[in-house]
Amino acid sequence: MLAAVAAAIYVIDVISKIVVVATLSDRAPIELLGGLLTLRVTRNPGAAFSIGVGMTVLFTLIAVVVVAVIIRTASRLYSLPWAIALGMLLGGALGNLTDRIFRSPGVLRGHVVDFLELPNWPIFNVADSAIVSAGCLMVLLSILGVPMEGRPAEPADAVAPDASDAVLAVDPAGEPTEPGRPA
Repeated sequence: MLAAVAAAIYVIDVISKIVVVATLSDRAPIELLGGLLTLRVTRNPGAAFSIGVGMTVLFTLIAVVVVAVIIRTASRLYSLPWAIALGMLLGGALGNLTDRIFRSPGVLRGHVVDFLELPNWPIFNVADSAIVSAGCLMVLLSILGVPMEGRPAEPADAVAPDASDAVLAVDPAGEPTEPGRPA
């Protein structure tokens, strides 16, 4: 589930940025929903809310660490809600990391494409939305005490037989065995 969510977020983010850059660059902003949403292409060298504009390489390295930690955590993950949250975080981090690596002005210094604008809110993109949503979901899961790691649920047929089933066991010669003795 983590991989599926991450892949979906990543693909939607990358495709939306490609379409937006190809169709909206050098064009006046487009207001939708009576001005509730505006499509305005910008390049963000910083983090969320354009914080740390001169620290693009640092944000790139942080994103690489986040991706590595999520991938390492995935092998011990047995919670569907946590898989969804971490998948959203991973997809968003990979989406913005792709911009940092492949967009100008250069590798590890690339500016992230932002294009969604709400009134009185900084411009953002699909990856940013996924990262913020994942953060909110992770806080909620933590408050609710939902464990991230653990053991996988046992399938119904893996449950130990009760005493009434023991008399049905037979040894290799076809003779019934005593309860509690292996067949």
